[in-house]
Amino acid sequence: MTSLLPFRWHIADVLLIVAVGVGHHTVVTSKRERRLAAGALLALLAVTVWPMGDLASSVSLTAATVQRLIIMVLVAPLLLMATPTDVLARLTRPRPIDWVTRVLAHPGVAMFVVTVVGTLTLSTPVVDWGARSTIARGVVLVVVMFVGLVLWIPALGVLPGVKRLSPVARAGYVFASSLVVTSLSFVWIFSRHSLYPALHHQHALLHMTPLFDQQLAGFVAKFCCYAPMWAVAFTIFSRAEEQGASTEETPLHWADVERQLLRVDRQRERALRRHQSQ
Repeated sequence: MTSLLPFRWHIADVLLIVAVGVGHHTVVTSKRERRLAAGALLALLAVTVWPMGDLASSVSLTAATVQRLIIMVLVAPLLLMATPTDVLARLTRPRPIDWVTRVLAHPGVAMFVVTVVGTLTLSTPVVDWGARSTIARGVVLVVVMFVGLVLWIPALGVLPGVKRLSPVARAGYVFASSLVVTSLSFVWIFSRHSLYPALHHQHALLHMTPLFDQQLAGFVAKFCCYAPMWAVAFTIFSRAEEQGASTEETPLHWADVERQLLRVDRQRERALRRHQSQ
């Protein structure tokens, strides 16, 4: 199969991933976090370079679906868990970023963003745009990574100062999110014609018609999303019970206290400036 797909160097992708890995290694001393980051970056490398990256960008909707799901369901949560709390605190400390992360930590907002933006990345105009332009392909993958991070912010509760859900709420959120991540799958399965004219050579490279590739993408989206996310939901709930923690309580961490104190100081500064301006 891949012998018919011309080999391409993805130097920019490789250099960026290596740079992220080196940067992470220099600021993190935890072996667990380093292993998580290594796993995430290796998975990201596998789905963005030849042959998977090329198949996903211009040949196969099934490959594009697998690529996006691996980034959203595997790479994004691993990167969040691989980043130390103090680093996350520094990254989210600026006022605009703090406000955005606090909004995105709400399960309803996160699910809305994942549904709308995630669906757009697999819409016909965006897929066709990515198939024609290397820059567009990079932009789409960055957006997919963003969607993945948004998806897991409420579930993992690792960002300082955001509302942390109880284990039962986190498990319920992950289960519900699995249903909206694959919003286009039924359209692909039941469509009677191919919806992506820019994807081509499916028969020569994969021995399948464009319509079959599209229908297969629908089934793959369902299975590759439901299986891991339902497993995560079950694990979150069962671990809380095994550790003797209440599945209804919301945990509190010192990083959350520090962020709340920072927000109080900012509110006082705004009130003082408003008072002085009057």
